[in-house]
Amino acid sequence: MMTQPVIGRRAQDLRGFRISPDDTNYFACLFDPLADGVSFTLVVEIFEPGGRTPPNTHQAAEECFFVLAGSGKAYADGKEMPIGPGDAFVLRPGVEHVVVNDTDRKLYCLTLMAPNEGFAELIRGGTPVELAAEDIAVLTGRGLVA
Repeated sequence: MMTQPVIGRRAQDLRGFRISPDDTNYFACLFDPLADGVSFTLVVEIFEPGGRTPPNTHQAAEECFFVLAGSGKAYADGKEMPIGPGDAFVLRPGVEHVVVNDTDRKLYCLTLMAPNEGFAELIRGGTPVELAAEDIAVLTGRGLVA
């Protein structure tokens, strides 16, 4: 199988997924092994007001977050870290973590999982979500607000 030397995406063409129907966060998929044959998963993770990830860990993968818009808190290794636009953090394998949007506005994080460790399969196996106009505005840089 020949791989593409360059893979491109436009924000308005992204597909959204919620891993479980009751989750309060969802993902706009940028690149992943299932759709693109890459070794990592890169998404924009969107947290509803009051939303959060379930507590989770990864055996081999490192997970990196970069906050695009909104604010909240990250909890890892027994520590709390306030997060907002421009903040970044990496979670090492084996560290249980939770990301929380404790505000009344959406929180947007560029999230990278490397290697994939089944992340893309979880996301793409979930429930499709239509990205809102607000989501597309943030993804295109027109809606980036604190």
